[in-house]
Amino acid sequence: MSQPLAILGGAPLRARPFTAWPIFGDPEEQRLLRALRSGKWGKLNGLEVAEFEQRFAAMHGAKHGIGVVNGTVSLRIALMAAGIKAEDEVIVPPYTFLATATAVVEANAVPVFADIDLETFNLDPKAVEAAITSRTRVIMPVHIAGQPADMDAIMAIAKRHKLVVIEDAAHAHAALYRQRPAGSIGHLGSFSFQSSKNLTCGEGGIITTSDDALAEACRSIHNCGRISGGLWYEHHVMSANYRLGEFQGAILNAQLERLEAQTQTRDRNGQYLAARLSRLPGIHPQKRPADCTRHSYHLFLFRIDAAAFGAPREAVLQALQAEGVPVCGGYALPLYRQPLFLNRAFGPYLPNASRTLDYAKVSCPNCEKICREQGAWFEQSLFLGPQSDMDDIAQAFERIHEQRAALARFTAATTQKLPG
Repeated sequence: MSQPLAILGGAPLRARPFTAWPIFGDPEEQRLLRALRSGKWGKLNGLEVAEFEQRFAAMHGAKHGIGVVNGTVSLRIALMAAGIKAEDEVIVPPYTFLATATAVVEANAVPVFADIDLETFNLDPKAVEAAITSRTRVIMPVHIAGQPADMDAIMAIAKRHKLVVIEDAAHAHAALYRQRPAGSIGHLGSFSFQSSKNLTCGEGGIITTSDDALAEACRSIHNCGRISGGLWYEHHVMSANYRLGEFQGAILNAQLERLEAQTQTRDRNGQYLAARLSRLPGIHPQKRPADCTRHSYHLFLFRIDAAAFGAPREAVLQALQAEGVPVCGGYALPLYRQPLFLNRAFGPYLPNASRTLDYAKVSCPNCEKICREQGAWFEQSLFLGPQSDMDDIAQAFERIHEQRAALARFTAATTQKLPG
């Protein structure tokens, strides 16, 4: 047997940190200084955001890119551009960040939750089909963790029912589905550049589309309702100033130079670690269908089957942390179990629907199983180092599994000592 687990008094397997995030240097500094010294700090008269919009859209197979202040606003603008009306329905997954569903509410529409696939963590097309009603207008799949959803099936459903598809690609910068870039497959795509994202400027977002009319609608909504050829103080739609700033654009242009190589590194390391961990009983990395030709690994998702592994999920996560491997248990609640939805705390939105909506009745068994019992993830920066980093993570799992009985006994004894 190897030395005792760190949580049981042994020395941690890993003392050095993993790759820090964000990664930046002279290119970011030079771009920022150039933008600063230009005196043109806003998108309306600067050059950085316009350049980034063009470059990002081209990289992601889209004709148009519209840079905005964050990746929640981008979803809301996409919904409004798609023609969403009050209390229309939008199908979303329940295993995702809050913004996917709250952007729907802020568009005065109703989020309808469809279950995810237990193995891929992505929206289940069969659940989508079952959730469609006469009020459904949009399907919003999330490319969770950076693995594209089953877009061919979702697009086929949308075509049959005449629905709009908006890809929530907040995790999926440079990800590929059947060699097609995420954000180019649906009618619209939405990306986030928040601090943790694989491409970041601190805060920001972008909408992608190859539909000229949708692009023009998005541009109008993000720019105070102005239209091409209109007067400056002429406003055509309900909107506001959601424009991305030049300093953010400057950072993004520099960061974009790094994205391709970083994505290749993450994908290579993610596949290697998944293969290592799959050998252990009860550890199930996110299943990668053949359709996923590149995973961006914003997160490395996996499930822990406690019975098969031989120790409780929480104990395994705590043991990993003690060994020097940062890990998270993932989303603890399906979105429909969040107090916001249970209490219908929608502010001025959905006044009529709120009288009848009851999210307490929603049940998505796969999502609940992942949230309550099995889910966990590693963040993207862990996958930017050498393969030896992946070996350390795998070795930590192997050590924990080898000493699972001792860990389970320790956990049981600690639990019994807790008050109450």
